[in-house]
Parts: sequence; C-alpha cells; structure tokens
Amino acid sequence: MATYDVALVLLVDPSGAVLLQHRDEYAAVSPNQWSLPGGHVEPGESPEEAARRELLEETGLTADGLRLLWSGPRPYEAGFPHTVTVHAFSGSTRARQEDVVLGEGRAMVFVPRDELLDRELAVSAALVLSLHLANT
Repeated sequence: MATYDVALVLLVDPSGAVLLQHRDEYAAVSPNQWSLPGGHVEPGESPEEAARRELLEETGLTADGLRLLWSGPRPYEAGFPHTVTVHAFSGSTRARQEDVVLGEGRAMVFVPRDELLDRELAVSAALVLSLHLANT
C-alpha cells in the first residue's frame, strides 16, 4: 500500500472567507469536489515548505502567519487505496479574489464562512474546515 504526506492550506481573507479549490474531473483524488489548495510533500521538503510551495503554484498567493492547524491520517473513504498523512496549515491573506491565479482545478474562490459546508467537499477538506469553524 502506498503511503505519503500531503500539505493543505486553509487561507483566510480579512472577511473570514476561505480559499477553496474546485477540483476538475481529472484529479486523481476527490475529482469534482471542493478542497483546500495543497499537494504532496516532496522528498527533503518539510510539510510547511510543501504547503507554501503548493499554495504559490496553485493560486499565485502566499500566506501570512502560516501555522499547523491539524496533522493526522486522511479520513477513511471507501475505495481509496492509499495511506496518507495530512498536514493542514492555516494562514491569512489580504489578497482579493482578483489576485488569485488559477493554477490547478476548475476554480479557486474565496468562499464566505457561512457557506463553507454547503459544497461537496473532499473528505480532508471537510475535516479541516470543521476544525477551523469550531475554533474560530
């Protein structure tokens, strides 16, 4: 069984909206679902370095005050054949929607706090967003 680490970024704007990615139908994991920007931790890279790199690659943005929000096993999903450790970081930005560069997926949008759980979320995003909402 394959095992690997992924780093995700929960990026919050001044209004409390969170940047979500709508994954396209070609995504290897969670196709057509909403997720947080992120991806694999490369060899020799720390999870935080991966989070910063993936955020920049996928959105053109950087995060202020990036901190570890949660780390643990990816929630169980039937038919998902890998063991993944998720490292979820949270950070803030002053960027606006027009500053976001879509580097991957169908869309990358700031979603208002009260609408975050109204979308079809990837399992890891659902867990991390629930933790964020419970703690803020």
